[in-house]
Amino acid sequence: MTNSKDKTVLVTGGSGFIAVHCILKLLQEGYSVRTTLRSLSRKEEVQQMLKVGGFNSFEKLSFIEANLSSDNNWDEAVKGCEYVLHVASPTPAIQFTHEDELINPAKEGVLRVLKASRDANVKRVVLTSAFGAVGMGHKNRRTPYTEEDWTNIDSNIHAYQKSKTIAEQTAWEFIKNEGGNLELSAINPVAVMGPILGADFSHSHRMIKQMLEGEIKACPKIYSCYIDVRDVADLHLLAMTHPNANGERFLATTGNVLSMLDVAKILKRRLGNKALKVPTRELPNWILKLSALKNPSLRMIATLIGQYMQASGEKAKKSLNWYPRSNEDSIVATAESLFKLGLIKK
Repeated sequence: MTNSKDKTVLVTGGSGFIAVHCILKLLQEGYSVRTTLRSLSRKEEVQQMLKVGGFNSFEKLSFIEANLSSDNNWDEAVKGCEYVLHVASPTPAIQFTHEDELINPAKEGVLRVLKASRDANVKRVVLTSAFGAVGMGHKNRRTPYTEEDWTNIDSNIHAYQKSKTIAEQTAWEFIKNEGGNLELSAINPVAVMGPILGADFSHSHRMIKQMLEGEIKACPKIYSCYIDVRDVADLHLLAMTHPNANGERFLATTGNVLSMLDVAKILKRRLGNKALKVPTRELPNWILKLSALKNPSLRMIATLIGQYMQASGEKAKKSLNWYPRSNEDSIVATAESLFKLGLIKK
């Protein structure tokens, strides 16, 4: 068993939704945590999110300013660290003129972190990748995606998914050719749900928020697997220390696929009067496609219409003894946290 008391872990992008849950879990396990922020002005915000998560002692938490688009401070960030959780990712721009605006920052960012980690004799980096690097661009798929699958970047997919795929492939290529003794594991989460700790949350949560506020009048015919952020954090820690995780990627998913209408029905059933504005009908595909032509924020969603999205979480369960919560519990936890933090407009 790893003695966490004398180990320091770097978590990149500490203000992010998954990252702050990873920090919370690491601190609960007794690790010393250093985390990067693009601006140290967000330090108090991270501490407040950790307090919402039930953790109030910050003696083992430190902050350093570092940006994935710059070489500055990365050597200092990884210095003395046993492990690195590379969770940070450049924020996807809704509007961009060329896909390289998303691809290049993601690719360059992962190389900065890996090079600094190798040079500092870090033992292992755990990369937060995405299902978007596994299951996009495959036509006529009818069997669950596994870690053996890679997104087809030559197909007509959104540039964000292409950037996640290329960034992860770049990481594995670096480890193979230039990694030295550095170890690498990758986590590929599906749509992430679970309790939010602050105003910084994922696009999956935004969908729940829009449903509860009545902004979504009908559910697009889109299917997805889901996972709780607490289980994603648990999987990061298992991948960080478990001997079976070196050189492996792991899909973070319950393995159960739901339509958006299924999600709406869960909210209706479990939240009662709080879910009065949640839609109960489905949106014809042509309306979403037409709307996406005018609204850039809908374009990535529109590319998912009709996509087979089933993904298997069996590898992580068998290799790492990882057992996630149910989809229903994590969806309800999402909604309840939005209400608790006053983020739902009346």
